[in-house]
Amino acid sequence: MFYYYALYISLAIFGIGLIYKVSTWFRYTIGTDAEDISTSARVLAALKGIILTLLSSKILTLLKVFVLDVLLQIKVLRQDFLKWAMHMCIYLGFMLLLLFHALDNIITPALFEDYYSSVNPFLFLRDLFGVVIVLGVAIAVYRRFILKVPRHITSAMDIYAIIILAIIMISGFLHKGTKITSYTRYQDMVEEYTIEADEDELRTLESYWVAKFGVVSPNLKGPFDAETLELGEEAHDACVDCHSRPQWGFTSYAAAKITKPMALGLDKVDASTILWYIHFLACFLGLAYLPFSKFFHMFTSPLSLLANAVMDPEKSDPANIATRQVLELDACMHCGTCSVQCRVGVIFQQIPNFNILPSEKIPSIKKLARGKKISAQEIRDIQEGMYLCTNCYNCTVACPAGINLQDLWFNVRESLFQKGIPEFLMLSPLSVYRGLMKETLDQANYPIPINRTLESVAGNGDLLALQDRTLPLEPGDYSLLSSLNLAVQSSTFSHCFSCVTCSNACPVVSNYSNPQEVVGLLPHQIMHATGMRLWDLVFSAKMLWDCLGCYQCQEHCPQGVCVADVLYELKNVAITRAIEKMST
Repeated sequence: MFYYYALYISLAIFGIGLIYKVSTWFRYTIGTDAEDISTSARVLAALKGIILTLLSSKILTLLKVFVLDVLLQIKVLRQDFLKWAMHMCIYLGFMLLLLFHALDNIITPALFEDYYSSVNPFLFLRDLFGVVIVLGVAIAVYRRFILKVPRHITSAMDIYAIIILAIIMISGFLHKGTKITSYTRYQDMVEEYTIEADEDELRTLESYWVAKFGVVSPNLKGPFDAETLELGEEAHDACVDCHSRPQWGFTSYAAAKITKPMALGLDKVDASTILWYIHFLACFLGLAYLPFSKFFHMFTSPLSLLANAVMDPEKSDPANIATRQVLELDACMHCGTCSVQCRVGVIFQQIPNFNILPSEKIPSIKKLARGKKISAQEIRDIQEGMYLCTNCYNCTVACPAGINLQDLWFNVRESLFQKGIPEFLMLSPLSVYRGLMKETLDQANYPIPINRTLESVAGNGDLLALQDRTLPLEPGDYSLLSSLNLAVQSSTFSHCFSCVTCSNACPVVSNYSNPQEVVGLLPHQIMHATGMRLWDLVFSAKMLWDCLGCYQCQEHCPQGVCVADVLYELKNVAITRAIEKMST
């Protein structure tokens, strides 16, 4: 009865967890575009999309993706054979063991009329499937802890997945092994199935089971003579139909051999029953926790692959795109493929921010989507990780779960900007992609995070106000000047005699009829203000951040002033100063 109570409780928790998880796909939002779409609208859009897809030619695409990418995992095979072998071992072994063992009272007898768990081929297949799973777990351990794939971060959930699988498999093998050697189990079987047998017949049968089936008896020890074994085999004829030789269950039999010296002691404490409880409780724990664990990707990764195969970012309903993006968070299996392929992943060696790695961004995005309380520093770390991205699409192309990671990063960036925390990388060339995507964003909100960041960097420098007042004559901050003098190129600003050649060569300046109204100080004026240490003027000049880095100014300078290099160093000094102010 306890078994069934535990099963029902596990199924109930699993069902509740599954309903909760599915509901989050329609309740949570990522990015600003989905905020105005109601939950009911997203549910109706999903139902409509599913029906229309199944009634269209796209169903052929779904079948193709299901066979190649879900069942055969061809995408993973093309990337890494070892990882493919690990997934296939765990996935196929688990599904087959579920069919031939866990559900052997429900499904298996309906498929096989002569099914009995202790006869072949089922006895052999059960152990074979278990070994396949163990092999998959061993490959996982090897890849994570021995091979140590670069940028492959092992999380607590990864360790849980390995441990729970290991407990289930090891306890299962040990349970069967102690059951083979258990004299109590043998006696129970004899009492249940032996109807008419005298004492001599029972003794020969016991001798035969000790010799051939691995039972450890407190009464009889081998070796036995041939006649006794022959008579025992005759008595065993009644058991042949339901008991194959235990050697066919090769892993269980190996466990029996290992524990044989302790068999009688283990039998006294009923170790077989204890191991059975450990085994099925671990299974039920895994089942109950499945919707909240890494194993949930067994359901969500196929859904992500299928959804992305038939959805078009431009034509699909925005409600379905919003739902798909939240689903993709659960589809991530934390395999680390995206991090290995990431072109900026090497930066993690210099900047210890886990959010730089694509696979580590997902947990942070989950926190944001769930509305959990996140500190300002955590938000800055997430923003930095999102912006340190070249938008090369390597992560999206490589993802075995088919997650559109590039769109995910972009939507999260825009959502984070609403938090009001300046993002200094927005002033770098990494903002090119956002500029290219400008037409897809709210035009009114587009410049807000840029202006906020510029104000943070400029500090108290307000160009319009500075133009209308007299600047102090006392020298400016020498420490900032010494920062520029650290590099040979950036120290050349002192050679400038304001000939205006750099400003005339600048394509940004030539783009405006009255450039000073738009960009503030011109390049030659920035050089002069830097020499005078007028940092308010320098850092509030929009020209500093509008510089294209084309080096035209530097190439045309008759004095050899490294104008572009000086501007780059000034940007670094300004941002460093702003970060220091924020941290204090």
